[in-house]
Amino acid sequence: MAGGGFATSSAGGTQFEAKITPIVIISCIMAATGGLMFGYDVGVSGGVTSMDGFLKKFFPVVYERTKDPGLNSNYCKYDNEGLQLFTSSLYLAGLTATFFASYTTRRLGRRLTMLIAGVFFIIGVVFNTAAQNLAMLIIGRIMLGCGVGFANQAVPLFLSEIAPTRIRGGLNILFQLNVTIGILFANLVNYGTAKIKGGWGWRVSLGLAGIPAGLLTIGALMVVDTPNSLIERGRLDEGKAVLKRIRGTDNIEPEFLELVEASRIAKQVKHPFRNLLMRRNRPQLVISVALQIFQQFTGINAIMFYAPVLFATVGFGSDASLYSAVITGAVNVVSTIVSIYSVDKVGRRLLLLEAGVQMFFSQLVVAIILGLKVTDHSDNLGHGYAIFVVILVCTFVSAFAWSWGPLGWLIPSEIFPLETRSAGQSVTVCVNLLFTFVIAQAFLSMLCQFKYGIFLFFSGWVLIMSIFVLFLVPETKNVPIEEMTDKVWKQHWLWKRFMGEETDDEAKKNGFDPNYQL
Repeated sequence: MAGGGFATSSAGGTQFEAKITPIVIISCIMAATGGLMFGYDVGVSGGVTSMDGFLKKFFPVVYERTKDPGLNSNYCKYDNEGLQLFTSSLYLAGLTATFFASYTTRRLGRRLTMLIAGVFFIIGVVFNTAAQNLAMLIIGRIMLGCGVGFANQAVPLFLSEIAPTRIRGGLNILFQLNVTIGILFANLVNYGTAKIKGGWGWRVSLGLAGIPAGLLTIGALMVVDTPNSLIERGRLDEGKAVLKRIRGTDNIEPEFLELVEASRIAKQVKHPFRNLLMRRNRPQLVISVALQIFQQFTGINAIMFYAPVLFATVGFGSDASLYSAVITGAVNVVSTIVSIYSVDKVGRRLLLLEAGVQMFFSQLVVAIILGLKVTDHSDNLGHGYAIFVVILVCTFVSAFAWSWGPLGWLIPSEIFPLETRSAGQSVTVCVNLLFTFVIAQAFLSMLCQFKYGIFLFFSGWVLIMSIFVLFLVPETKNVPIEEMTDKVWKQHWLWKRFMGEETDDEAKKNGFDPNYQL
């Protein structure tokens, strides 16, 4: 889910010498396990909340509803504030942790921030696995949420800053790929643990989150910090040595000097969050915030959180609904791999616009089928229609996974300059988690109130976001980050109006010292 980074190109557009070295690939794979943990947390919550043993222990009211078909409607049987809080508390905690993570990312570095995330994840896993009551369960989710806040701040920044320009998009999407693998892994685990007799399978599901938590912690201990971060913190010799290692060449002087200059400019900023509001930073801010809001209002997390519950609601049995969730998880992974190969070739805009059409029509047809075949007290979907609904959901998931999933993070990572990068990443993660929380907390109630109309609600948002992309999101494919202003923003029909020079007084007002010397 991603941050920002320097491209390996000079200001004149000349490519810096950079090999794709093993240390870059290994570092990126290790760092991206933060996405694995996030994805597992997203996927596991929907599965355990449909397990009888879990519901009986923590949410007996919901358990009774699911066992009494005459008690409540199909669409409302899982509607419970406590159950929604179990899922959404993670995102609220992540939202709060993001502000602290912004400080540690800048002052302590990307690597140490990833290590802090790993420790939070491990503590959260212990609490969840050993939970004896709802309070322990929620505390565990809050700890996991703190881990998400720190990981989502540091990992994408790390990936963007360590990657050579020509594969920046693909390597950055490694984070999102790991999110999708985490979701699939969670769905497979839930499918297996749901069959455990004795009603304790949910403990295994929650406990296995320790695997990605351990991988992230070990990875953070093994990788080197990015040259950008080392230079930003004044460790120039160490930064230069790391740059030589990750680029696989001794000819790194031009890139090193550019990083030093970018760091000098960044140090002029006394108040990075206030600096974000400067006129020349507004296009980046508007697009980053809008992409995070739109990413959640595609409805993807609603489907991924509650896929087993959703399929159970429309008439699948318990096993069948988990099986269907595994299928959608697999589609998610494969489609994200498609994105890795295509994003630096066909570009960001084309993927977003094509996916908009695909998501809009798949949700529209699902709404029509559910509207005609599934009523409050009848789940007369039929085998053929049930399979068709799964296919349509997979069509929707595949479109999201090669577009809004990875690009909602990749594009913000490419458009913020160094002086506002950490603050911009904080705002990006913060807005994403805020709206993830809103959707997670509201979805089951919305499903109860809107019924099949929930899909019409999200398809309407897909239409709005596609129009936004068409007119307001410029193409950033293969554009070096330090050339974004000239090649992207100053060429755009609307955003070029924001690119005029600001006076020294305006700069000082926003915490930027024009007379600062390194």
